[in-house]
Amino acid sequence: MTKFAIRALIIGAIALGATAAYAATGQTQDQQGRQTPKGWSYELQNGQRVPKGNRVTNPDGSWREEVKQGNCVTIKEKSAAGEYKETRQCNPS
Repeated sequence: MTKFAIRALIIGAIALGATAAYAATGQTQDQQGRQTPKGWSYELQNGQRVPKGNRVTNPDGSWREEVKQGNCVTIKEKSAAGEYKETRQCNPS
């Protein structure tokens, strides 16, 4: 083999290794930084938009969540005993 061919193979191997390392670090940073900004009304889960809700969790395990979509408010409640209740109220404005 000529010196030119050996140099080309070495440079190609270095470039391939650098590309693989860059892609691996970019992928982990992308997975960690996938939170939507605070002003947005939804978050991303599995590539889908899911409305954000204001959830309040009590020490006994019960919780209450309010989700606003346009002029409608959906209230989801779950008691400590496991009873789930969902109500939706729309106010025309």
